[in-house]
Amino acid sequence: MTDVKGVDVSIMGREFRVACPDDEVEALQEAVAYLDKKMRDIRDSGKVIGVERIAIMAALNVAHELLTTRTGGFDIGDFKRRISSMQDQIDQAVDNQNDLF
Repeated sequence: MTDVKGVDVSIMGREFRVACPDDEVEALQEAVAYLDKKMRDIRDSGKVIGVERIAIMAALNVAHELLTTRTGGFDIGDFKRRISSMQDQIDQAVDNQNDLF
């Protein structure tokens, strides 16, 4: 049986204690980092003011991402941009390796 403990997390500078099984702490920290980034991006856009509204917009965005993933749909444009970016990084790494020899 996994022990549950309180884990302190910070989201947009606010501290929270969350109950979490020992074996899920790393996943919780990843989720916190993801949510914190989403909320900061929304705040930094300047279109939404107030922590509650930012949290709701972030929750809606994350829910939409989840539902889109579950139904097999995804943003093909974003997918192509990511592949292109990865290809550029690979090309740069290969060029750097070629310079060594």
